[in-house]
Amino acid sequence: MLSTTRLNKYISETGFCSRREADKLIDDGRIKVNGKTPEMGLKVSDSDDILIDNKPLKAKPKRVYIAYNKPVGVTCTTEKKIKSNIVSAINYPERIFPIGRLDRPSEGLIFLTNEGDIVNKILRAGNNHEKEYIVTVDKSINKRFVDRMAGGLPILDTVTKKCFVKQTGDKKFTIVLTQGLNRQIRRMCEYLGYEVTALKRVRIMNVNLNGLRPGQWRHLSDKEMSEINKAIKGSAKTEEGSIDLNKKDKSVNVRRNVARDAKMKKVGQRKQGTLSLNKRK
Repeated sequence: MLSTTRLNKYISETGFCSRREADKLIDDGRIKVNGKTPEMGLKVSDSDDILIDNKPLKAKPKRVYIAYNKPVGVTCTTEKKIKSNIVSAINYPERIFPIGRLDRPSEGLIFLTNEGDIVNKILRAGNNHEKEYIVTVDKSINKRFVDRMAGGLPILDTVTKKCFVKQTGDKKFTIVLTQGLNRQIRRMCEYLGYEVTALKRVRIMNVNLNGLRPGQWRHLSDKEMSEINKAIKGSAKTEEGSIDLNKKDKSVNVRRNVARDAKMKKVGQRKQGTLSLNKRK
């Protein structure tokens, strides 16, 4: 029996357009399935005859999985109007899109694909898939810095998950995350009074850069994809936050910790200001 897929998803998987654009095509009546105008949400299979503007829809392309060493300055967007977009940087002959993102000032490993389903399964924080980074900051770090980074910090109205952190130099450390909050590492460092001067992702799950120079890309091997598929089998499709705020006891502790840390930070800033004034006197 042939497997079926929602029409908008089926169209997007051929690389013709995005799901949202496919929805508009359906809504505008520009698509025919087996000679009939389909309703939104219709499921189709490879055996169905699909026309867009009376032209046959091309068959689904072979699934593509790419590992790319993103250089500093490349933007993780598919918007072609942005000159530094990642799609133009790679210039792959088929429609692909990044799995997640790296900030423009950051560099390192990122996946790109033409398969939508795998994206959510890799990205969801609740699935605990590891991403490893090498980070350099603007001043010397110590054990307290490492312990606080590893123990979780209040940013973006939540507390980051506990993670592995290891100091590797006077201003350098390695960190392994299983979540991907917006600018998470930079925000964590900023909270502790540090500024990130260099950030490089060197591993996603079981895949390393493996000698890829900045700007180079390669297809993921069958072995790598087999391990990834095993790891994401049964992965959740909905985002799980760092902290379950629906549980009252945890919610109270989170709010207390956030308030305490914010208060300590303000006290530290006041003391610093007082010291500066005394020095002037």
